[in-house]
Amino acid sequence: MIRPVQEYKATCKELSNYLGLDCKIDFEFTGVVSNSKDLISGDLFVALPGIKNHGASFIDSAITAGAVAVLTDSEGSVLVGGKLPTIVVENPRKILGNICAWFYDFPTTKFSLVGITGTNGKTTTTSLLNQIWHLANKDSALIGTTGIAIGGDRFDTSFTTPEAPEIAAIFATICERHIPVAAMEVSSHAIELGRISGSRFKIAAFTNLTQDHLDFHGDMESYFAAKSKLFTHEFAELGFINIDDEYGTRLFDTTEIPVVAISKSNRKAQWHYDKIESLTNGYDVAIRGTGGILIEGRVGLIGEHNLDNLLMAVAIAFENEIDPLLIGSKLHLLTGAAGRLEKVDLGQDFLALVDYAHTPDAVERVLASLRSQSTGKIIAVLGCGGDRDKSKRPLMGAQLLAGSDVAIFTSDNPRSENPDVILSEMTKGLDLREGDVVIADRLEAIAFAVTTASPGDCLVLLGKGHETGQEISGVKYPFDDRIELARAIEELS
Repeated sequence: MIRPVQEYKATCKELSNYLGLDCKIDFEFTGVVSNSKDLISGDLFVALPGIKNHGASFIDSAITAGAVAVLTDSEGSVLVGGKLPTIVVENPRKILGNICAWFYDFPTTKFSLVGITGTNGKTTTTSLLNQIWHLANKDSALIGTTGIAIGGDRFDTSFTTPEAPEIAAIFATICERHIPVAAMEVSSHAIELGRISGSRFKIAAFTNLTQDHLDFHGDMESYFAAKSKLFTHEFAELGFINIDDEYGTRLFDTTEIPVVAISKSNRKAQWHYDKIESLTNGYDVAIRGTGGILIEGRVGLIGEHNLDNLLMAVAIAFENEIDPLLIGSKLHLLTGAAGRLEKVDLGQDFLALVDYAHTPDAVERVLASLRSQSTGKIIAVLGCGGDRDKSKRPLMGAQLLAGSDVAIFTSDNPRSENPDVILSEMTKGLDLREGDVVIADRLEAIAFAVTTASPGDCLVLLGKGHETGQEISGVKYPFDDRIELARAIEELS
């Protein structure tokens, strides 16, 4: 867990006053954590109820690590059993984010925080925005799926949006390093589970909403409602919304904060394209923005969906007072995020790419973009993750078949599920063509895809992107699509 160098301290009395509680115990704490594995001596351990276990069941580990007290619910209090001073509240998860923000003196009020939410495009948009800041010599931070970057330092993360204690500690670290801007991916889980409670965003941005995470949200309306919460006075001052998306249009018309519209083609939007000219390795673009400003240049991104991400990043950068002339002059230097249509080039005579597309819409968009830019066959490899939204599996399978010339169905992260069951759900009702195959072993599927490719073809591995592991039956094995694809190409030569 990332922590600031500066020492922070608080007492039970101060915390109780903040929460409006009557605390009879006395202790001082120097950190707040909700994962016993992150504990160090002096921490307050916030024990949360979980799906499988209650956090308080790890009380002995917390004591060994040096926790000075516990904040938990009544069930957790029973599990603690008086082993540490305990504050009991009704819903600790609901207030955890606010506690962490309070403990670190509300750090997001001291720099410009941009939050990007949506089903697809969060990682690429935050990456592009961060690159523009760097090209403008502006210190920045980045928090998202591919990791955390604070200035020149990089850290790994387990979540798109980290848990509340880690988020607050990251924000405090950003403050103490005097970094003026930060971009963060904001997942719907983070919003619903209160991970961003206590955070303030100068700008909140909405990319799109398509089917995903229905195992958590239940239906699309609940999913949309979760995303919409970011665009309220509780969290954000200004919103940037892609109105080409159906849900984006709804959000633009109903949100309570001031909003700016972006659109690839709707010239009534404050930010839109005046020109998009497809090139061999990218696009020549002219972007029209607030007040009629014009930003022109060439960008080397693959895929039309990345034009949406670019437009959002440029609009937000301009709002953050980056010179539009500088933006235009640096467009050609921008690159996609790790594992997002990332090239694997060993000098082979076909195009090989790795992409994180793991929703029906993302699969459709990526394959359509590659189709428009490729003269050869589209060979696509895709699996669906286990223990996740099962309803999207047949939809993803259908998009794989429709968008490719050779569809290779394989495993993603099966987790606790049988890979063959997942594959049968992906292919149910599909009329596979000659050449389409089902290969459960992802390594074998990649090797088959490479042997199928001819000069001028486009081969793309979908679903895992930047991930460096594959989870099977509760065990995470080393597995990086980019490395395995490179090895397969090397063995072919």
